[in-house]
Parts: sequence; structure tokens; C-alpha cells
Amino acid sequence: MQWFSRARLLVLTLICLFWTGLIVIGHFFPTAPFVSVPWRGEQSFEDLLRREGRKTTPPRDFAFLGIDQSTLQLPPLTPEEVAGSRGLQLLSERPYPWSREVWALLLDKLFAAGARVVMFDLLFNPPNEGDPTFHAALDRYRDKVAVSANFDFQNGAQAIAPNDTLIPPPQLQDSRVGFVNFWPDAIDGKTRAATYRVTNRQLAGLAPQAGDEIYESLAVRALTEIGHANDVPDDFRGHMMRFTPPDAFQPRPLYEVFDPKLWHANYADGAFFKDKVVMVGPSAQVWHDVVDTPMSPNTPAPTIHFQAMAAALGHEFLRPTPRKIEMVLVCAAGLVAWLLVAFVRKPLVCLGGLVAITAGYLFTARLLYDSTGLLLLTVPVLAALVLSGSFSLGFEYFLERLEKLHTRRTLERYVSKNLVKEILDNADSYYSSLRGVRVPVTILFSDLIGFTTLAEKADPEALVAQLNEYLSRMTSEIFSNGGTLDKFIGDAIMAVWGNVRSLGTAQDAKCCARAALGMRRQLSQLNQTWREQGRMGLGMGIGVNHGEVIVGNIGSQERMDPTVIGDAVNLASRLEGLTRIYGVDILVGASVAELVRDEVYLRSVARVQVKGKTKPVDVFTFTAARGEETDPEFLKWLETYEEALEKFRVRHFTDAKILFSRFLEFYPDDLLAKMYLHRALQYEQAPPDEAWEAIEVFKKK
Repeated sequence: MQWFSRARLLVLTLICLFWTGLIVIGHFFPTAPFVSVPWRGEQSFEDLLRREGRKTTPPRDFAFLGIDQSTLQLPPLTPEEVAGSRGLQLLSERPYPWSREVWALLLDKLFAAGARVVMFDLLFNPPNEGDPTFHAALDRYRDKVAVSANFDFQNGAQAIAPNDTLIPPPQLQDSRVGFVNFWPDAIDGKTRAATYRVTNRQLAGLAPQAGDEIYESLAVRALTEIGHANDVPDDFRGHMMRFTPPDAFQPRPLYEVFDPKLWHANYADGAFFKDKVVMVGPSAQVWHDVVDTPMSPNTPAPTIHFQAMAAALGHEFLRPTPRKIEMVLVCAAGLVAWLLVAFVRKPLVCLGGLVAITAGYLFTARLLYDSTGLLLLTVPVLAALVLSGSFSLGFEYFLERLEKLHTRRTLERYVSKNLVKEILDNADSYYSSLRGVRVPVTILFSDLIGFTTLAEKADPEALVAQLNEYLSRMTSEIFSNGGTLDKFIGDAIMAVWGNVRSLGTAQDAKCCARAALGMRRQLSQLNQTWREQGRMGLGMGIGVNHGEVIVGNIGSQERMDPTVIGDAVNLASRLEGLTRIYGVDILVGASVAELVRDEVYLRSVARVQVKGKTKPVDVFTFTAARGEETDPEFLKWLETYEEALEKFRVRHFTDAKILFSRFLEFYPDDLLAKMYLHRALQYEQAPPDEAWEAIEVFKKK
């Protein structure tokens, strides 16, 4: 232990360097298993920011006319309605693709209504009926229309542009033609960025150079036509967009424009389209024309052009953390974890510090995303902080256990008074009984919370005095209620009722319950006194169980230790450890609860399966002794809590949620009710499988 204490700072340094170094290595080897996990998780976190963070405000003058299922399969129309609309006639004559006269009619109608620009996210490459009419309309509205071209990379980036009848070659140099390609992420296939301009060399996989032929996107063509060419980034790289809300650009059925009654009812005879930028494109599911984005895996492809335009108009682009800054942040996180654990030397404070720093960093990442568009490197940084900090705290805990072992050896001279009396009064019979017998007993384990923190900063003599004061009060309660002090384990206490002399199974359990409640009162008084003296208060966990055990002398020929062993003892120890999990100071098994129910107010805690046990047990806590002064309102509302827990266990999660919420209205700081309310909310949304029986399995002690 002395060597570990002396080399403490060196070991903490090695721990922090190890984890920080692993994460830095993962940056340079993105395909390596394990070390690259934080870097791969960073993109998922950034996508979460995109979904939950500030969105780009969608322009109010964008409208999407979709070729949806109702347009492809027109609703029932009377012959008179069809005859009265040339557009409906063309839509009903044959399946898509219709005569391109329909697009000429659409342009005439929209521009007559005052539309600013009309964009077509449709490929007009193969010749079709009505091309001359559509060509005339495209010429007529040359400065107010934009049509699509596409680069087919399966055929060597071959351009698929409008046919020569519609727009003379070279089509991609025509101010009305823009490419519709977006380049998704090579790893997960999600589209996050918009490329507004590309060169012919880029399409061939080469770096752009001066003099290259430049092609502009459909979004750029439309932005230029509405007078916002200067808002478009003047480069040839992808720009990460801040997306609008997913439902910003809902499609409107195209056929409604040609139906006079719907044109009047839904579009106010065209007033709706005044000064609008109109997108025409597919929206029916049969098209499968969707794009996987961080906002949705089924984002309609035409709306991505609106996203690119909205990002350019609002200059809503995102930028990553510079590479050099990324390395600095990861290393700084490891350093902060080292400083916190190495010099604070209070485990709870260190843990709270790690949580606070993590929460503060996440808040900063969100704030920077919302306000500046910076994607602050987060997952690798917090991984370096949490891994370095948690493993350093684990080493501190190891030192704590060594210190507890040292304390136990110092206090081994303590023995139980009733055990000494029994040995002296009935030596022969007692020794013969300790060869090994099975008897029903009640076992109590208690352990201090906060002892390590006190030991780190207290004066040795003052520490021993304070610990002796605590142990004296606790053992006094055990002795006054007829218990046997089995042993001290550092600052932990093991006591037994029924092993030396039994008053009966039920009475032994009740005496143990009185001792546990008395230990609670004694520690409360001690803490008040210690705080008045300027000393640190302590917490305590108590586990109580009843069952049949083996009582005997365990040890060697030189030294024997009269003790009890068996599953009941192990369960009592496990229950003491679980007090920290459930935030209570006393946990008792079901067998004890049944024996003391008429003397103690009980509260159900959980149904657990501890390490080493194959069957679950119900565990409870003591609220107060019957007959002592207690809050009657709490006892009344405790019935609501118990009803809620029963609803939870039979999978009535909605009823349980309501009852737990009602209980928490009066006792908002109750940890058990908050824990079960949180679980009820989770299970209400995602119910557990049929094998679920509200059992919590603990694999560790």
C-alpha cells in the first residue's frame, strides 16, 4: 500500500496518458477497431445536433409542386371538368411521362400568377411529344426558369441534360440548366453538404485548376435568377448545410393547378404563387426519389435543392473544428481529468466535477452550433475526459480499499460483548456448538459512505478518534438490542442475532430492526455534532437479511474466529451494497420484512437478483418504527407509491406513471419514485419483452 501511495501521481499520469493517447491514435487510424470508435461516434453526435439544434428558417416564398400519387392517378373527374382544362386533358390522356405541352401550360399559368422562378427537378433528356411547345415556353421565360441535368457516375460522370430540341448544346453552359447531384458521405451514405459548382476536372477525380470548365447546380441557377448570386459560395467544395425543419417544404399535388375549382379554392386563383420560387418534382413513393439526410432517411430529393438555396440565402453553413484544435482539445481533456483526480482527492467531488465538465462541454457544443455553426469536436474529447477520469477514480478506489484493509487490521481487537460473556459463562458448551451447526439468524451489515474522503484529509489521531466514536455508538446500539458483533471490516460492521443466544426467530429479527433504526438515529446525531465541530459528516448503508446459516469456528489452530457463513449472509452483504444504488440507508430482505411488518413501517424498493443468486428477492426499506413520531401524510402517500410499484410490476406502465407522478407532486426529491417514473416512461414508449418480470440483475457485488 505504501508503494501505491507514493507512486499515486505516476500511476494517475500513466492512466491519463494511456487513454488520451489511444483516442489520438484513433484519429490517424479511422478504420482501426476500438480506438476509432469515438471518432466514428462524433458524426452521430453532429447529426443529433442537426436534428435537435437550431434550424435554418425556411424561406416563405418557396413552394413545392409534387408529382404525387394523386397526380399520377387522377381522382374521379367529370368529362366536363376534363374538357374544360387542357392541362387535365394532357394528364389523363396517358401515363407519365406526359406530353411536355403540360409543362408549357404550367409555366404560363404560374408566371401569369406572378411566380418569380420555376425549377424543374426532372430530366428532359429523351425526346417526347410536346417538346417544341415546351421549348418555346423555356425561351419565353428564359430568365425565370431552371431545369435539371445529372452526372451519371456509373458511366464515367456522363452528363444527362435536356435534349437538343428543348435547349441547344452545350446545355450545361446554358444559364437555365443546373446539375442536381449531391455527394453523400462515403461512409454512411448520408447527404450533409451541398456543392454549388464543380469543374470538369473534379468530375474526373482531379483537383480543379484555373481555366477549367465550370458547371453550376440547379440551386445556383435559381438563386442567380432571383438576384442572389452573390450569396452563393464562390468555390468548388462541399458546404455542410444547417437544415430547415423536416416538414418545411411539404409538396402540393401538381394536378390541382389545372383543376379550376382547386385552383380557386387552394391557390386563390393563383395569388398563392405571387413572388414564389416554385419547385416541380417527384413526390410519390413510387418514384423512390428520396435522399438520406441527418434529418430523415426519406427526404424528398427536390427539397434538397431548397435546403441548399435556404442555406446560401441565410449563410447557414456549418464548419468543423480545425484539425490542430481537435488534437489540443483531446489532450486538454486528458489533462483536466488528471488534474481533477490527482489534486482534488475527493471521489464524489471528482465524479461530480467530471459530470459537470461533461455537461458544460455539451452545453458549449450546442451553444456554438446554434450561434456560430461550429461543430465543436465532442465525442473524442469527452471520451478522453471520462475514460481518463473514471479509470483514475478506479485506481483511487483501489487505494481506498487498501486503506480500509489497513483500518480493519488496526481494529481487530474489538469483539462483541455478548460473545465474550457467552464464552466466559459457558465455555465448553459454546466451543462444542461452534464445531458447526445450522441455525436461523438475522444478519446486519453496515458500511460508511464518505470514509475515504475523510481519511484523505483528516489528521490520523483525529480520524481514529472519530471512527472510534462512530463504532462505539453503532456497537452500543447492536449490544443494547441483543446483537452479536461478528467483526469489523475496516469501517464496516457485521452483526448477528440468533447465533449466540436466540430469543426466537421473529424476536431476533425485530431486535435487529430496532438496532438498524437506532444506528440511523445515532449517525444523524453524530453528523450534527461533527458538523458543529467543523468536521465532515458521513453516510451509512445497512443491509439486513434473515435465513439459515452455518455457525462455527472458522480459522486456524493459532486463531479461531466464531462467525456465520451461508447464502443468507451473502445476501445481507449484497443488500448493504445496493443501498447506494437505490439511495436508501437501509435495505432488508423479504424474510425480514415479513417478520417485522407489525413493528416497522415498510416501503418496497425493488425485486433484485444479486450476484451469486439464481432467484430474485423482494427488498424493502424501513420508513420508521410503528409508534414513533413520523409524518402521517407521508405514510398516506406511501400507499400511492406502493400501488404505483405494483402497477409497474404488472406492466401497467401508464397507470404507474400517473401514480408515481402524483406521489412526486408532494415529495419531488424522492429518489425511488423518480427512478421508477423514469423507467415507467421508458417502458411506456418501448415495452420490455414478455420475459420481463421487473427484476434487476446485478452481476457485481
